Amino acid sequence: MSGLREQKKLETRTALWRAAMTLFEERGYDAVSIAEIAAAATVSKMTVFNYYPTKEDLVFAPMEDHIDEFADVVRDRPAGTGAITALRAHFLARLAEFDPSTGLNDSPFIVAAQQLIVNTPALLPRLRAFVFRSEDTLTEALAKDTDPLTGRLAAAQIMAVRAVLMFDNHARIQAEGRATAALPGALAAANRAFDLLEQGLNGI
Repeated sequence: MSGLREQKKLETRTALWRAAMTLFEERGYDAVSIAEIAAAATVSKMTVFNYYPTKEDLVFAPMEDHIDEFADVVRDRPAGTGAITALRAHFLARLAEFDPSTGLNDSPFIVAAQQLIVNTPALLPRLRAFVFRSEDTLTEALAKDTDPLTGRLAAAQIMAVRAVLMFDNHARIQAEGRATAALPGALAAANRAFDLLEQGLNGI
């Protein structure tokens, strides 16, 4: 029974997010109210707030599920495997799966969310906060194998590469239309980026 409840919650959460993305794409983030999102999803305002406490959460909650992702890869990597090696393998695997966190996903809802974030000034502080929180967790993971300053410098470079690859993949989707067509270029760019990281962060 609990499995059915969790499935229902996931379906409601997804329906709310999609309703919000549709309205935001049609009218812009600032012009849409929580009440209108609730009406579009045929639920109450309270239901929306139960799943997404703020309007910003409707945009960023799926992304923020990935805040600890790179830190987890570093912490959980096999003994003897370098952090950059583990992160490269992880990112390439996510690209091949067209995971939205890589930017290489052509779902209309994902594309709408990506465009909304980069084109809405009111959302940029939350985006920066996501980047800083992800960098902090990665710093902690890296610092276990090196000194704190090296860990922070390495985390900053790794997260910068992640952001560049993600936004480049957004552009590839816009140009090519299909994620499958954009995949070879995305894989080549990711390998080049991680090559440069390995050269610059020798021993990490």
